[in-house]
Amino acid sequence: MSRIGKKPIPIPEGVEVKIEGNTLRIKGPKGELQREIRPEIKAEIKDKMIIVSFEKETKKTKALWGLTRSLLFNMIEGVTSGFEKKLEIQGIGFRAIVEGDELILHVGYTHPVKLKISPDLKISVDKNIITVSGVNKEKVSQMAAVIKRVKPPEPYKGKGIKYFGEQIRRKVGKKVVGATG
Repeated sequence: MSRIGKKPIPIPEGVEVKIEGNTLRIKGPKGELQREIRPEIKAEIKDKMIIVSFEKETKKTKALWGLTRSLLFNMIEGVTSGFEKKLEIQGIGFRAIVEGDELILHVGYTHPVKLKISPDLKISVDKNIITVSGVNKEKVSQMAAVIKRVKPPEPYKGKGIKYFGEQIRRKVGKKVVGATG
């Protein structure tokens, strides 16, 4: 049995939850999200709580039970407080600029790398810190991963784009052998 799936999800004040068939809509102060739930999994509202359950116990439904509960919890957290990921750019001449609906990265290539920003995400740049924020945790994390993938940090000098606070394992470079003779 899933320990995560058993836990009911509390619905905070100001959040409206509607279940229409297999579609769940959550509306809160930061925005609105909706998700299609698998037919094997059932969600119901009781006493300002969302309870996730299943009808027939199989290996697949047990796996989907905890996953569905976590996804619904993230939706509620997103519409109430939102999600944010920070990335740090390290390297001489490396910089990022937001122009309209594009993030332009100058990270040592011969050309600037342009990334399209989804309309439901907000990206801001402050010196060498890129902040990706939004209501949907999956989209925020995906956009942060796409930005990092443009120039991952290299292990010798640590140049590149990394998550804020991430530790890069550094390697020792080549040592020059002194001339003896």
